Amino acid sequence: MEKKRIVIITGANSGIGKAAATLFASNGFTVIMACRNLEKSEKVQKKICSETNNPNVKLMELDMSSFTSIQAFSKEFQACYSHLDILIHNAAYFNHGEKYRLSPDNVELTFATNVIGPYLLTDLLLGHLKNADDPRILHASSNIVKQFFDPMWKINFDQIIGEIDNTKGFSVYKMYAHSKMALVMLTFRLAEEWKGEGIKVNALQINGAKMSKETLQKVTTGWRAIARIQNLFFPPPEKMASIYYDMCTSEEFRNISGKLINDKKEVMNPGHLKPNAVMQVKQLTGNAYYPPYADQKENQEQVWYLCQRALKEL
Repeated sequence: MEKKRIVIITGANSGIGKAAATLFASNGFTVIMACRNLEKSEKVQKKICSETNNPNVKLMELDMSSFTSIQAFSKEFQACYSHLDILIHNAAYFNHGEKYRLSPDNVELTFATNVIGPYLLTDLLLGHLKNADDPRILHASSNIVKQFFDPMWKINFDQIIGEIDNTKGFSVYKMYAHSKMALVMLTFRLAEEWKGEGIKVNALQINGAKMSKETLQKVTTGWRAIARIQNLFFPPPEKMASIYYDMCTSEEFRNISGKLINDKKEVMNPGHLKPNAVMQVKQLTGNAYYPPYADQKENQEQVWYLCQRALKEL
């Protein structure tokens, strides 16, 4: 008997995550909506079940910033299912203008949610991924990583773990960019770690999707008008959701791993450390290149060390 295909989508109650959950459900998958706010998510779950005529859309509580929540979710999932085909790390934290804030586990909240949480969840579900015929992991990154084409931009690893004495220069915007760059580097490293296991790990560079009114309200007053104008030109969430689906199910991506993919479903390449004027414009305005910062081994090792350090705290 053919195994029922199972996908976990974090942050599946709105935006791209919701659109992806609907698309996978439409195609007969068992969809696990891994969400922090169950009250809000239950309405979305029922709507997806109704629209797709698929009763196998399950809602499970998960707060990606909390190690305790991630462990509880993993145990519950493992008790209910024998394998996991697809793991989509879609959930992300970005509260524009917020001050430095720690997760329950003493990690800066943005980085905890966007990087260390995904690493921990993947590690805990590794056995179930290995039980699948064609396991794939997708990390949702962002074109905000283009900031790292500026050689002055570097991840501030001193502002990630624990209380800090000096929060000067800290901003959630910067930490969000740092976390998305770290997620790209984690993609590269995990793909290398698991290349013999048959698990494919890729990241998608998201260039924006139509934001809800709720998301726009999280932008500080001074920037909200600009965000609303940008929102007029963003594509609907369904566009990126369709790329999620193709990256996780199509033959085109069956043998691709450790890559950053753009919104044309093309593999991106590292840019140049010292670009000429023409190349500099191509790097900043196009979607063919990512900052070479992501390929520097010492940067990847620092991200890896942080994730490993988090595991030791369990």
